[in-house]
Amino acid sequence: MNSPNDFAQRLALIARRAAPLAEAFDQAGFSLYAVGGSIRDAVLGIEPGDDYEIDFTTNARPDDIVRLMAPLCGTLWEQGRSFGTVGGVLRVNGIKAEVTTFRSEEYVDHSRKPAVQWGDSLAADLSRRDFTINALALDVVNLVSAPEGVQTFFDFCGGFADLHDRILRTPIDPEILFTDDPLRMLRAARFAARFSLSIDSRLEAAATVCAEKLTIVSQERIRGELDLLMVTEQPSIGLDFIVRTGLAQYFFPELPMLQLEQDPIHHHKDVLKHTWAVVDKASPQLTLRLAALFHDIGKPATRAIGADGVTFRFHEVVGAKMTRKRMTALKYSKSMIDDVSRLVELHLRFHTYKLGWSDSAVRRYVHDAGPLLDELNELTRCDSTTRNWRKAAELSRRMDEFEVRIAELRAQEDLDNQRPALDGAEVMSLLDLRPGPVVGRAMTFLLEIRREEGEISKAEAAHRLREWWSEQE
Repeated sequence: MNSPNDFAQRLALIARRAAPLAEAFDQAGFSLYAVGGSIRDAVLGIEPGDDYEIDFTTNARPDDIVRLMAPLCGTLWEQGRSFGTVGGVLRVNGIKAEVTTFRSEEYVDHSRKPAVQWGDSLAADLSRRDFTINALALDVVNLVSAPEGVQTFFDFCGGFADLHDRILRTPIDPEILFTDDPLRMLRAARFAARFSLSIDSRLEAAATVCAEKLTIVSQERIRGELDLLMVTEQPSIGLDFIVRTGLAQYFFPELPMLQLEQDPIHHHKDVLKHTWAVVDKASPQLTLRLAALFHDIGKPATRAIGADGVTFRFHEVVGAKMTRKRMTALKYSKSMIDDVSRLVELHLRFHTYKLGWSDSAVRRYVHDAGPLLDELNELTRCDSTTRNWRKAAELSRRMDEFEVRIAELRAQEDLDNQRPALDGAEVMSLLDLRPGPVVGRAMTFLLEIRREEGEISKAEAAHRLREWWSEQE
């Protein structure tokens, strides 16, 4: 956390950026408070990124918000207007702003179904926030102009202290908040991982009780939270919370199954803990992190104990199929599913070449990895979580040598675009063929030469193709 002077300067900067809105709302007789992430990050000393956004809350009603924001913004986002939220980009400084009317929610008849009503109390509004660290507010109307002694920073729920103590709590009973929106349980996982927070015992107990409520949340919203979690600094903090509380059972049941029972005779790692380590080691790039999460998903289904100890034969093939099925259920894009499944399927490929890498082996590896080559190599490195420094050093050395081999071969030929020396039109002309399966077989023959021997001339390719064709006839 930053010093008091730094904190005050950051709050003043937020107020200056919000000045056009603050002036408009003040002149219309309404309050305006910056809330949530911008204030939390100011407390933590986190510099705002290029895509800067400030959330606000106000006692103005949605129609008034639209009327006041319209002259200041190019286009307004009114999809959330029925919930009191209007957004836009301020013309004067490019700040993204979302303004929401104070809310007051009361639970009646012990149903715990919220009746959302507009409110007039900042304290009541902040109490409905997901976590105390997001229930901080700054009066942007009065920060600069208020007389000395007038309060402009509001923390009714102890969020400032929780940030200092690095703990994640809810402003009110977490069961009520999680019943209101079960996705908040996954948000708890994300915030704990993003800011390295310990999780309050009451919050975790409530998530365990309410876990089944996650079934009412759409797969798209769940996927969105999972993606945000996966690119945090240490995703394992949130992932472990998801497994401990039983949340995973309702959208990713394969994950808790990685807690394989330890065999006292044929010792092996706990696959779940190994997975956490691989995920945390990987760079915070979504495709790579998801591949790290899924890479051993096929182990429980392939686990066997024999004379050689515990084995997981072909778990990468089984895991790739399971990955595709689970990611499809979570509504991932086809391209993301293809990429992650491919990385899972290939994550052991490096280890199959223990006697050295021939040119043809390097070509096949690079061809099969395609545009995912860098991600596959990093996943291979991250998959080594052994505490045996000699084994770790040996793997690192072999991987270094392999990457040098790739670079050397790439300098000699177009390694990344391995194409036959002749194209389809040239094959048909040479063999007097029409389009059909035979042309495909001829192209496969030429591609195999390319992978085994490298680049050859068109003349050599034509000669070899004629020989192949005479044998086919």
